[in-house]
Amino acid sequence: MKITAIEICPSSIKLKDPFVISLGVLEHAQNVYIIIHTNTGLIGYGECSPFLSINGESMDTCVVVGGYLANSLIGNDPLQIEVCSAKMDQVIFGNSSIKSAFDIALNDIAAQHAKLPLYEFLGGSNDRNYFTDYTVSLGEASKMATDALDIVEKGFKCIKIKLGESGAADLERIKAIRAAIGMDIPLRLDANQGWHKEEAINLLKDLESYNIQYCEEPITRGEFRALSAIKMHSSIPIMADESCCTPSDAQKLIDFNSCDLFNIKLGKSAGIFNAQKILRLAEQHHIDVQIGGFLESRLGFTASAHLALSSKAVKYIDFDTPLMFVEDPVQGGIQYGEHGEIILPEGIGLGASIDQAYLNNLQRIIFQ
Repeated sequence: MKITAIEICPSSIKLKDPFVISLGVLEHAQNVYIIIHTNTGLIGYGECSPFLSINGESMDTCVVVGGYLANSLIGNDPLQIEVCSAKMDQVIFGNSSIKSAFDIALNDIAAQHAKLPLYEFLGGSNDRNYFTDYTVSLGEASKMATDALDIVEKGFKCIKIKLGESGAADLERIKAIRAAIGMDIPLRLDANQGWHKEEAINLLKDLESYNIQYCEEPITRGEFRALSAIKMHSSIPIMADESCCTPSDAQKLIDFNSCDLFNIKLGKSAGIFNAQKILRLAEQHHIDVQIGGFLESRLGFTASAHLALSSKAVKYIDFDTPLMFVEDPVQGGIQYGEHGEIILPEGIGLGASIDQAYLNNLQRIIFQ
């Protein structure tokens, strides 16, 4: 089998409300779709959602770099995913987001060729029920409390809270949220690197009685020793997110005993190929994992759902952002059931594509 053509399609979709985290404000999902065509008629779909302050990429850089990657892959066998991954790394260092979109499309083709759903192609089975959380953006305490109450009324089983402004202000936010919704529903905290070490230690100690499930990335990425000190002082589990991008990052976190949990995102790992390497490390060292994402549509999160079913180490998922879009361009793909349950599509491959009418209105850059 050979790759005969690759389409790169940038897509900007407005969010229902601004998505606010300590690293900035987002009003649109600025994503890129990759469509890989083969000489057998099989077509693979992939997507990435670049994030300047996390993976150093934007929609514009992904389009440019995607052209380099497309030219390197035309004529190659899409079933040789490891070879294609190495070729992309030879073309350019980093750029994990756009590489992940190509990787997803390659895995889609390979699973279709094997006549298997992607999770089964990856060695998994559809034998678990996953429920996504829903996120409260960073803002005034009263607004965050109102948003949390709305999420409870919609039936979600868990709420993710964006923090990271300051320890004192963030403590008041959690107090306001708990006053509004009670103590029963667990909260997942995400500081997005917003605190310093002592601030994180003190705040997490103050929050011990607030039914906190875990805290993501409390301090600046890469400070493995400082993160280890926070973990040592905290009864709330610490999850590595921005500091856990590659398999080598995961190994450093293990070596320094820096965290209790990993958060794997395809846009950080450059796709499924490397994400599975991180999962193997997690399995070997008995580390529970969350599969998350950026602002992908249901197509990107469908790939993440298949990945989640490939490893028993995956305990949590964070797949809520497609629910924040004003429009949904995806055909097939995951569906959201009661309480935020994630329901996978039936059939072979990824099981998701982009509506042709929507694609026809996008810029479509074709390499062949």
